[in-house]
Amino acid sequence: MKSRCVAAPGAFNALAARLVARAGFDACYVSGAAISASTAVPDIGILTLDHFTRVIREICAAAHDAQGPIPVIADADTGFGEAEMVRKAVIEYNHAGAAALHIEDQAFPKRCGHLDGKTLVPVDHAAKKIQWAVKASLDCSDGSLIICARTDARSVEGMDAAIDRAKTYVQAGAEMIFPEGLESEDEFATFASALKDTASNDGRAGAYLLANMTEFGRTPIIDLSRFDRMGYNLVIYPVTSLRVAMGAVSRALEALKRDGSVASFLDDMQTRQELYDAIGYTPGQPWEIPGR
Repeated sequence: MKSRCVAAPGAFNALAARLVARAGFDACYVSGAAISASTAVPDIGILTLDHFTRVIREICAAAHDAQGPIPVIADADTGFGEAEMVRKAVIEYNHAGAAALHIEDQAFPKRCGHLDGKTLVPVDHAAKKIQWAVKASLDCSDGSLIICARTDARSVEGMDAAIDRAKTYVQAGAEMIFPEGLESEDEFATFASALKDTASNDGRAGAYLLANMTEFGRTPIIDLSRFDRMGYNLVIYPVTSLRVAMGAVSRALEALKRDGSVASFLDDMQTRQELYDAIGYTPGQPWEIPGR
């Protein structure tokens, strides 16, 4: 991120994380929305910290290729509670193997960042959570676990408020800022310009900036190269792999129900050999965790 914008596709389970790494990506993202949807519940903060960290641990163990592991950025929703739970979440995420996490400034119960009806906590309340998260990172990882602050203020209080909140979170210690729900490329550019002198990170002006390239929301589809030119350091694709997979599963089940056979979609499946290659397994030979 010091030199270019990094793409981080979402992984909703360990096998998806392995495929992200094998595809040549330099980072992987774990979405709270994807974890929730995978258990057939909405993204409103229902699942526990233990559930999140179990999935993150599995994904971190699998997110590597022949060259080794790739960093995993993980969604921590609203921090699973107040200051004490924020500290616990940071420590548990670090133990699970995450390289970074983000905490948002919504009130519980939270909503997807691209839906209406969101409510924010007071800015000083959110900043206090960031301070606790930063201290916890220093205590458990010597600060190597990046703390990212997400603000949902754009669609609640307006763009100026989102920028002001982001600056406050940087002052509270956030090393990365995630502006959620921006609605145009111009807004992303405006936000980046406003934040560029707020902090300094290893030769690149401003706090690190994260952009959310989710589908079917408020944000138009923007190319990674455009984000790079605007000064963003990381672009996440949080639910892309889940949507692709579940869309394929739904269509396949419909065809199986209709036809009584898998013949019409057999060519769309991952083959047995492709699956074995992905998990590094050769039948008849002792299996070792690849990359370990």
